[in-house]
Amino acid sequence: KTNLDSLRSESVLISVGFSLIFLLGIAGNSLVLAVLCRNGQMSTKTTNMFIFSLGVADLCFIVFCVPFQATIYTLDQWVFGPVLCRVVHFIIFLTMYASIFTLTAVSLDRYLAICYPLRSRQMRTPKNALISICLVWSLALVFSTPYLSYFSQMDLDGTLLCIPAWEPRPRFIMDLWTFIFGYLIPVLVLSLTYARTIRYLWTSVDPVKDKSESRRSKRKVTKMILIVAALFCLCWLPHHLVILCMWFGQFPLNHTTYALRILSHLVAYANSCLNPIVYALVSKHFRKGFQKVFSCSRTRREENRVHVIQAVNTAIFPPISFLLLNYEH
Repeated sequence: KTNLDSLRSESVLISVGFSLIFLLGIAGNSLVLAVLCRNGQMSTKTTNMFIFSLGVADLCFIVFCVPFQATIYTLDQWVFGPVLCRVVHFIIFLTMYASIFTLTAVSLDRYLAICYPLRSRQMRTPKNALISICLVWSLALVFSTPYLSYFSQMDLDGTLLCIPAWEPRPRFIMDLWTFIFGYLIPVLVLSLTYARTIRYLWTSVDPVKDKSESRRSKRKVTKMILIVAALFCLCWLPHHLVILCMWFGQFPLNHTTYALRILSHLVAYANSCLNPIVYALVSKHFRKGFQKVFSCSRTRREENRVHVIQAVNTAIFPPISFLLLNYEH
């Protein structure tokens, strides 16, 4: 009975955790995309275009992955069929690759904008940013396509499960490949570019020139993107460490390791709802944009309420001309 109660309480906690991630992720990323589309600068500022791409990746991950993954840890079996078993895991890795590759691209964009502001103007155009985003998603598609066959629905002793279908050796190669190209190399590039950018900002800039509004704005944007990149690296690190421990270390299948695996997934998935919070805390531009979206929605509700009241009043108290016309007849 104690074990049963413990399993039930764990299922409730897992459901609550995934539900919070889902709700916060939907609301936050939808708000970010709305702000970027409303301000009219999404197609003229390269950083905003990259942030839009990152928001799309996070929103797709939240919508198409989190609800299905939550059922894996709360239900006894996979109930969505063999097609979704493959598609859900494919989208998980597609959006993961798209996010980390986008963060890598934007780190290079920030490096050029800060360290080579004049020479990089011809390179940092909206057209080139769009090409970079298309390249990012194309690479993400190439790297994640094998996962369409990596997972499969299987019947184990009458229980349907969505589990890896490949043999151990190909699985090991694929997991190692994902860690190297989906985490290690991008993190190294991020570390190198931001280290050089920060060094330039704090050591190679004349303090008199540093007071310009443009320079301060670039610092704030770089700070915001740096925090977003650091959060991604930290949130996805436990997930990759668990997989590496399964292959290279001692990772027996018991209650503790199972809890660690769930926790690593929760932390990784939580990353998709943290970025809007970072934008709101660090960027004055996004805070104003959020306020405008809320104020517009509030204004629309008030206008709708006025129209409803006017319609009701018209129905209950017809116009004077209508009453006079009926009275004359």
